[in-house]
Amino acid sequence: SKMTNIINYRLRITLSDSRTLTGQMLAFDKHMNLVLADCEEFRKIKPKNKKKDEDELEQKRTLGLVILRGETIVSMSIDGPPPPTTNESRARGPALAMGPGMGRPAGRGMPAAPPPGGPMVGLSGPVRGVGGPSPQMMQPRPGIQAPPVAYGRPPMPPPGQGVSVYIDSSPWQR
Repeated sequence: SKMTNIINYRLRITLSDSRTLTGQMLAFDKHMNLVLADCEEFRKIKPKNKKKDEDELEQKRTLGLVILRGETIVSMSIDGPPPPTTNESRARGPALAMGPGMGRPAGRGMPAAPPPGGPMVGLSGPVRGVGGPSPQMMQPRPGIQAPPVAYGRPPMPPPGQGVSVYIDSSPWQR
């Protein structure tokens, strides 16, 4: 989802009581509860004397690690990218220096275009060893033949060779 794409980004969040929080998003859940690291709170305070030329004062407070209830969030925007870790900054340092060589795109081991007249790579047929038996096993072998298999209702026996039924019509039971 979009929320997983902005994990570790620095966010600016406006709450329902008009406070603004900025911090690095570490986690979220289905209720939109957030965990923010290095969080700071900004509040606008109106001056007590009612002069129109005075602006509202913005008060900043450092909060640190915060668990924020999703019900109170009004808006959310990205304030900045995730901060680089110490390992990334060390790895990038030497890599930024120019050196001999030529940059070439790295492929995934497949040719860029199929051979002329042939099918696309990977679409020529089943892969050997995957799926069913090999084509050689499916060919009929000479000398080994079985009679055809009859499907459906079994055939009736010839007259006189079938099962005989004896019906006793005497009134006495045995």
